[in-house]
Amino acid sequence: MAVRAGEIKKAASDVAGLIEEGTTAAHSLNRTEGWLTLASFYRTAYDVSAKLGFSDLAQLCLARMDWAAQRGSDAVLGGMYQYLRALTYLREGKFEIGQRLVTRGLSTLQQADGTREREVVTGQLHLGGAVMAGRAHDANQALSHLEEAERIAGETGEAVRVHYLTFGPTNVKVHRVSVLAELDQYGEAVEATSGLTIPQDWPKSRTSHLFAEVARAQMWTGKLEASFENLRKARKAAPQQAKYHPTVRETYAGLEAAHRRLPESFLSFGSWLSAASGQVT
Repeated sequence: MAVRAGEIKKAASDVAGLIEEGTTAAHSLNRTEGWLTLASFYRTAYDVSAKLGFSDLAQLCLARMDWAAQRGSDAVLGGMYQYLRALTYLREGKFEIGQRLVTRGLSTLQQADGTREREVVTGQLHLGGAVMAGRAHDANQALSHLEEAERIAGETGEAVRVHYLTFGPTNVKVHRVSVLAELDQYGEAVEATSGLTIPQDWPKSRTSHLFAEVARAQMWTGKLEASFENLRKARKAAPQQAKYHPTVRETYAGLEAAHRRLPESFLSFGSWLSAASGQVT
């Protein structure tokens, strides 16, 4: 829950102890619930590692998550594992590998019972596939994934707490913004935010991510002041996440490079970003 609230430091300080306790319990009881709980702890460790940019540690956490999920014989978690693996390759720019993992994840989910839980993870895999295809500038594939995710979301409704994937109609709309931006359709991406309402129970981490995506699109359409305002909103929603978020940093660098007259608040924002790593990247 701390990760979803954008409290990365709290999650990081808690998760090691949870994994230790969960490992002991899983081995002692050797029951499905214990192994699946342990898998969820490793998933949290993955989230923390990925958000802080520790890709090697994130990969290790994923491998341990998969190991625990297999001990618990859960095909849905197996599908989610492939989704999270695909995201790691997305960050590395290896889109073809990511797409293959999305396909593998969808295949794995066919082995699970036809529950709402399975449909939620299936829909999230399609959203991941849409972003992957967008990065590869394959518009047809990206829109196909979005359409399938939208269809599934119409059946599941908002499923914010199912594996904390935040899947549902809202997340499909948010991903449409991301995909259009990846396809360099920045004007359309900004337009796609029109009428987009964030539910009250949405995680701050996802809200912050949306503001960052909108800021990037606005920067490329020349709406520099609006772009910076959304960067500030991203920080307000989840400061610890925004400080390390690559889209926040890239957008700030782009605004800075515009060589416009910069307000003091903009320079202060840059100093805040620099505190994370010693430089703005």
